[in-house]
Amino acid sequence: MAASRVTFLDVLRVPEFRVLWLADAQSMAGDQLARVALSMLVFERTSSALLTALAYALTFLPALIGGALLSGLADRMPRRRVMIAADLIRAVLIGLMALPGVPLWTVCTLLVFAVLAGSPFSAAESALIPEILSGEAYVVGTGLRTITNQLAQLTGFAFGGVTVAVIGAHASLGINALTFGLSALFITLGVRPRPAPDGGLSAELGYLASITMGAKLVLKDPKLRTLLGLSWLLGLYVVPEGVAPPYAHSLGAGPVGVGLLMASGPAGTALGTYLFLRFVPSASRPTWMCGLAIACGLPLVVCWLRPGIVVSIALWAVSGAATAYQVQVVTEYVRAIPDSQRAQAIGVAASGLLAAQGIGILLGGIVASRFGAASAVGLAGAVGTGLAVWFTVLWARNGSAQVVEQRR
Repeated sequence: MAASRVTFLDVLRVPEFRVLWLADAQSMAGDQLARVALSMLVFERTSSALLTALAYALTFLPALIGGALLSGLADRMPRRRVMIAADLIRAVLIGLMALPGVPLWTVCTLLVFAVLAGSPFSAAESALIPEILSGEAYVVGTGLRTITNQLAQLTGFAFGGVTVAVIGAHASLGINALTFGLSALFITLGVRPRPAPDGGLSAELGYLASITMGAKLVLKDPKLRTLLGLSWLLGLYVVPEGVAPPYAHSLGAGPVGVGLLMASGPAGTALGTYLFLRFVPSASRPTWMCGLAIACGLPLVVCWLRPGIVVSIALWAVSGAATAYQVQVVTEYVRAIPDSQRAQAIGVAASGLLAAQGIGILLGGIVASRFGAASAVGLAGAVGTGLAVWFTVLWARNGSAQVVEQRR
């Protein structure tokens, strides 16, 4: 069928999607550069695996509040306006972080508020894209955004250490601030204004009541709950990134090893997502989704044995490739949510995911500081695999039958 032949070039020919893709690509690269700068700065100053993981976790944890409380703005206000405002706020906050002489605790405080501002942006963008792309084009567009995100991480992690060494941490943060300003400009010029979603809920309910209803919509549906569980497994599978500096140090590797380790996961995800969309038929993707979720953790378990740096890079890349299942999770989830509540429901998923990543990294840092980074990575893989098996059972009961029924 024609829908199965939709390509990345096809979706990039859609002007509004192309603008959003470009805005995301350059700002995500800046985000990864900033993450490397913060991680290396904290570890160099403190030599603490726990504090390094805590600083990295701050790029995720505040989204627990932001996603739950602020994502609903994109269901009550024009989504383009929400995105532009969030970008400008982040440009200012990250710009303040980049000022010379700013204490580390102030940088971390500003970072928390910048992450909070990112929550309504992500919800608005994710809710807007299904209005721009539909059918298989939406699936392919989601996959392209995933690949771009991972390639941005790959670039930031692989070259971030060298870049920070050359221009400094504060200048690196300044580049990140600039990317948010450019994103706001791109969206202003390239995305047409749309009214706020007209589902009746915003007018009938107060803001807090609409937040509660959005959460209930997700948590009462067994299929959506299972998809959330599969998505939030990334809270475990991201642990290696949070403990990469001490893990590399334990293997006798330096900053280059840290960058390659942190880049291996995103590189694997980019390749895995391409292969998933290119070779797995759309009807088979829900089944592959669960198998890949289980497979993510297995390579990480091997890291418990402390293999060499080259083997570790390969294992982290294989684990990253298996996270391609997230494309199908996002697709199934967004399709099941009505437009009038889509941003709030996406906010529930996104805030939970980022919070899970932050908590996972923090717990990984605690385990690493007590038992070693290799134990933290291996334990995260083992727990993730076990939970993935359980969610696979739940999907067989509640999710797959609904998907088959919907496609008849």
